[in-house]
Amino acid sequence: MDLEPMDRWTDRVPGPLLKDSTHARFSTRSGFERDEAARSYRQPPVPIAEMSSDVGPVASTRLDEVRLCLCEKLILQAHASGRPGCHNEVGRDVKQFRTQTPEKEPGSPSRPTKLPPNPVEYEKEVYQKGLQFARPPFTFQTGLWEPHAKERMSAESKGYVAGNAGTGETSLKNREAFARWSIVPRRLVKTKSLPDLSTKVLGQKFPFPIAVAPVGVQRIFNPQGEIASAAAAAKSMTPYIMSTASSTSIEEVAKANGDGVRWFQLYWPTNENNNITLSILSRAKKAGFSALFVTLDTYILGWRPSDMDNGYNPFLRSDQIGVAIGFTDPVFRKQFKQKYGVEIEDDMHTAAAEWTQTVFPSLSHGWEDLEFIKQHWDGPIILKGIQTVEDAQKCVEMGVQGIVVSNHGGRQVDGGVSSLGVLPRIVDAVGDKLDIFFDSGIRAGADIAKAMALGARMCLIGRPYVYGLALGGENGVGHVLNSLLGDMQLTLHLAGIPSADPAHLNRSVLEREDRL
Repeated sequence: MDLEPMDRWTDRVPGPLLKDSTHARFSTRSGFERDEAARSYRQPPVPIAEMSSDVGPVASTRLDEVRLCLCEKLILQAHASGRPGCHNEVGRDVKQFRTQTPEKEPGSPSRPTKLPPNPVEYEKEVYQKGLQFARPPFTFQTGLWEPHAKERMSAESKGYVAGNAGTGETSLKNREAFARWSIVPRRLVKTKSLPDLSTKVLGQKFPFPIAVAPVGVQRIFNPQGEIASAAAAAKSMTPYIMSTASSTSIEEVAKANGDGVRWFQLYWPTNENNNITLSILSRAKKAGFSALFVTLDTYILGWRPSDMDNGYNPFLRSDQIGVAIGFTDPVFRKQFKQKYGVEIEDDMHTAAAEWTQTVFPSLSHGWEDLEFIKQHWDGPIILKGIQTVEDAQKCVEMGVQGIVVSNHGGRQVDGGVSSLGVLPRIVDAVGDKLDIFFDSGIRAGADIAKAMALGARMCLIGRPYVYGLALGGENGVGHVLNSLLGDMQLTLHLAGIPSADPAHLNRSVLEREDRL
């Protein structure tokens, strides 16, 4: 995992903590997260191999002592484990720590590492940094990501990301559904390594079973918006799904994502605007988006009281929040000028309303309209928003490669079924015929494990990474993704589940609480 070099951490640590051993403890004062002095040195944790010693004579000596202690501890652990070659691995780590290159400067292109990081290492890095008397920059308590993020948001952006349809019943059911399933740990399951989290979807193997879900208007949460989340996804080696409602153009997001795996989500214009749909698909394919997720449940925005209370629709703004793809699309620009006689820049309010009506046309397509998508997209097609066995079976008939069992996080239909609740029956009906993705309600590593055990092959992470984006841009998104993966890996490990493969992670590891 790419994290900040140590010298950029230690110059923010209060001097007494580095110089006086009597202060070698964390501050326990209340309100730490709101303390401005603490904020001044919040930076992400860093692997011990990347710690820089260029921090002055006193701090450098202290860091070297910590390194020595850690290395001695690792060697003792290697002896105790009896693993052949373990001592050499430690030696290589020690030898390399002074030769590691620092993290890239902010703004430079992100590239995924050749080998996937070990998620549990993220935990170890934090404890190693703790030996330098420094706190992690973001909380690891998943339930606090939302309230901490809201402290940094406007009323409008808070209402948008956290809001739900109607009374919020569907969203509540999404979370309650996870509590109805419990993981049953097995003991004395001999292990040779930490669980392998890899999964296979769309004919490819991926190191981790999560993807960054399509979320629009991300610049209302952080000025970097989609640029930050796309870069973080590439670093974490998780696929990035770009939303049609992005506040950044297709081409800019592709550049930020670099060599990462990226997929495109389509809010589907009506047949009268097939020329615009074709232009969007062409741009996405040219920019390296390899799979297409077509959202079926959002041809009009749901009844969202929190947005209405604020009088806030981010898609009607004229500052390209949510309309960037349209405003940069040559076909839409030409069509707008023909209709209104002016360029988009001359009447951006009208242009924003026109684009919003184009991608949220209020009317739904029919199954037969999928033929157009199939004719003009030569990669995998995944239909998002499936909640019934009948619709899942129809997807199989239409010849698409995957579905997302999703209720849009409870943002579209109030009083709906929980997404996890319908997952098992859909898996039973079509799980051997196409790839099943899942979203709606995931907040922790155990949630991912449960959805995978019930038959999903990959989970989409939505609101949690948006909270990370609000808290710390690219680093905040990376923290959320790495935390969820580390949490999941340890959950499987401690439950005696050796991998995320369906041979190991399946319904046999779960029990319904109401049956206990």
